[in-house]
Amino acid sequence: MSDTVYERIGGENAVEAAVDIFYRKVLMDQSVALFFDSTDMNKQRDEQKAFLTMVFGGPNHYSGQDLRVAHAPLVKNGLNETHFITVATHLKETLEELKVAQDVIEDVMGLVAGKMDDVLNR
Repeated sequence: MSDTVYERIGGENAVEAAVDIFYRKVLMDQSVALFFDSTDMNKQRDEQKAFLTMVFGGPNHYSGQDLRVAHAPLVKNGLNETHFITVATHLKETLEELKVAQDVIEDVMGLVAGKMDDVLNR
């Protein structure tokens, strides 16, 4: 039985570090930061950590909204595929910065790509 992406990425500490660095990158990028203007970022970070942990095959403690429901107001305000790709690129760069193995990064990006239609309500 192979390890989950969660285990291969380094578990809880790695997810926490990645989410913190990732949101710093996102909030510095004016092309996507506007979507977080009214967001409680402490709550957002916690929810993202729980969500990624679940998606990566770790313990499921995610109790947030369905992706389509959570992102529907953002789509209504212009969230599109370009924004999704920008955010995904920030995640990839974060994982590279943390020196995550390339095969794990590819697996993560595959998981992320698989969520695009849900995020964009397509």
